[in-house]
Amino acid sequence: MQKLDDELVSPNVFVDVVIFQLIDNELSVLLVKRARDPYEGKWALPGGHNPVGETASQAISRSLFEKAGIKTERLELIEQLYTFDNTDRDPRGPAVTLAYLGLSRNLVPKASKSTWNPQFFPVNDIPQLAFDHNLIIEHAKDRLASKILYSNITFALLPRLFTLSRLQEAYEAILGRKLDKRNFRKKYLSLDLIKPTNEYHMNGAHRPAKLYRFNKHGIEYLSRSFDEAL
Repeated sequence: MQKLDDELVSPNVFVDVVIFQLIDNELSVLLVKRARDPYEGKWALPGGHNPVGETASQAISRSLFEKAGIKTERLELIEQLYTFDNTDRDPRGPAVTLAYLGLSRNLVPKASKSTWNPQFFPVNDIPQLAFDHNLIIEHAKDRLASKILYSNITFALLPRLFTLSRLQEAYEAILGRKLDKRNFRKKYLSLDLIKPTNEYHMNGAHRPAKLYRFNKHGIEYLSRSFDEAL
């Protein structure tokens, strides 16, 4: 058997989850305040160590529940985002983070022994975070903004029944810009991703607004992007 001349040194492996939710028509992200070093007292993404013998999915489920009291089953969508492996990203030594993107609605996080005060922050008003978590969130925002242009991914952020105005507000919050109402509705309805229901939303003295729902409560991709028409 051939003997290795150099001893292999493995980096620490972590998982972090970027959980987005729409709150008051603003795209918001879940943060937790660290209760221990490094970066004690700094805000960070929920996550933790991925030890030997545990899959990334298992590490995510455990860490998310331990840090924020959230079960992954409550997420409407979760997918792998990117692997971050900058050599200086963790003061404790070489570290690789498997980052995931999660989407949901009406989540209420809970504090734990290893974190303080988990809460949602508007993505446009987050503080300087621990590690490289600001960079991870920016990457997640870009991924989400890209995917809403060629999929029905907003199903994971909206209630089961919604108005066209609520749908447009979600797009504007994610894209960070205003959209033409008439053009947006015409284009979106032509995609056949949603269908009208027989129910209406009452808003004071305003005319009742028809409620819609997605055809599929799961990810569905378009054959082409429709961003030019928006």
